[in-house]
Amino acid sequence: MIYIVIALIVFILIVLIKNIRIVPQSQAFIIERLGGYLTTWDVGLHVKVPIIDRVANKVSLKERVLDFQPQPVITKDNVTMMIDTVIYFQITDPKLYTYGVENPMNAIENLSATTLRNIIGELELDGTLTSRDVINTRMRSILDDATDPWGIKVNRVEVKNIIPPESIQEAMEKQMRAERERRESILIAEGQKQSAILVAEGKKAATILEAEAQKEAAIRRAEGEAEAILAVQNATAEGLLKIKNVQADESLIRLRGLEAFEKAANGQATKIIIPSDIQNLAGIVTAVTELAKK
Repeated sequence: MIYIVIALIVFILIVLIKNIRIVPQSQAFIIERLGGYLTTWDVGLHVKVPIIDRVANKVSLKERVLDFQPQPVITKDNVTMMIDTVIYFQITDPKLYTYGVENPMNAIENLSATTLRNIIGELELDGTLTSRDVINTRMRSILDDATDPWGIKVNRVEVKNIIPPESIQEAMEKQMRAERERRESILIAEGQKQSAILVAEGKKAATILEAEAQKEAAIRRAEGEAEAILAVQNATAEGLLKIKNVQADESLIRLRGLEAFEKAANGQATKIIIPSDIQNLAGIVTAVTELAKK
């Protein structure tokens, strides 16, 4: 009898231990009783009733990432391309996630594919290649509204790759190559233009400097000649002033003129023109000499 009691106690303990659950952080347990939803366990220690209660689903509340395979889409101008997207989502209601839709991941994948086709179908090729932000925003809004009844919140949608057909890629590469060559030609022409401008400006500056130098030299020569003339005039004026101060008479002046004539006669000149005043002075000197002899 004792062994039966002990066995019964051990069995009860095992059953209790198996029905004790610890819910970790960022998870939630969906509990069903007799096949129907009972409650949602959050973080902590919980005990369920044996046999009639069961854990129907363990839901992670962390943000998840779904990376789908490239999807074929057709643009408004009938260009077929491959686009793959990445969806960041989070479960906000474990109950709706559990009972809202069968296979939620597959549902999100199909929904994102159809949404992407609808959006790209309204855009042309160039708009598709340059409107990633618009595509991301519209897809996130549409998917978030559609998955709200499933207890899922779509946080972000990113277009990972846009792969146009090979013919389009070749045309784009040719266009980019032509654009780069055009920019290179423009840069070369701008460089040559700038170089020519700098050379012309250098020649202009050199010509201006040379003209200014010649002007300055001419001014300096004129100033030197003016100073020389002024010095001669000052010397002449000082000489005349000294003669005036000594009260020289006409005879002395004529005598000085004769002395100057004598100096001129000592030169290499072959013909000498004698002023009339000097001739008269010579006559006076001769007369004075003869009187002295008597």
